[in-house]
Amino acid sequence: MKVLLHDLKNIDLTNKADQVIVADGKYAPCQGCFKCWTKHPATCALKDSLQEMCRILGQADELTIITENYYGGYSPNVKRLLDRSIGTSTPMSTYRGGLMHHTLRYWKHDSLRVIVYGDIVEAEKETWRQMVKANSLNNGFTDYSVEFMNEWEGSVL
Repeated sequence: MKVLLHDLKNIDLTNKADQVIVADGKYAPCQGCFKCWTKHPATCALKDSLQEMCRILGQADELTIITENYYGGYSPNVKRLLDRSIGTSTPMSTYRGGLMHHTLRYWKHDSLRVIVYGDIVEAEKETWRQMVKANSLNNGFTDYSVEFMNEWEGSVL
C-alpha cells in the first residue's frame, strides 16, 4: 500500500496514493500513555482522526512524507502525527543495524521518501539526511530518500 502524508494546505493529492493523510493539526498530540503498545496494540486511545494511524503507517509498503522544514526537522503537524504512530512497534527490543530498536509490529517496508520544502540551509540538509536514515532503520524501511526544494513543486510526485 502506498501512503502519502503531507502538510500542504489547499492541495488535493488524493489520487497520488492508496491512502492520503493530511497533517492539518486537527487532532490531539500523543499523550504518552503507551496504551497503543500495551492495552490495545496499534490503536490509539484518543478517539479522533488519528486513532488508526499506527495501522495505516504499519501497513505502508511505500511511505512518502511531504513536510515544510522547521529548523532541520518535520513541521509541527507532521511531527505530531508521527508521534501518534509509535504503536507501529512494540515495547520489546531487538538489534537492527547494530543498534537497539523496538521490534516492529508489522512486516518490513519497501521505501521511505521524504520531500522537504522551504528555506533550508546546508547544515539542516545534513540533519535531515541523518534523521531520515535513522527513521528508515527504526521503522523497518529497506530504502529511503530525502529531497529538498525551496517551494512545493507538485510535479515531483
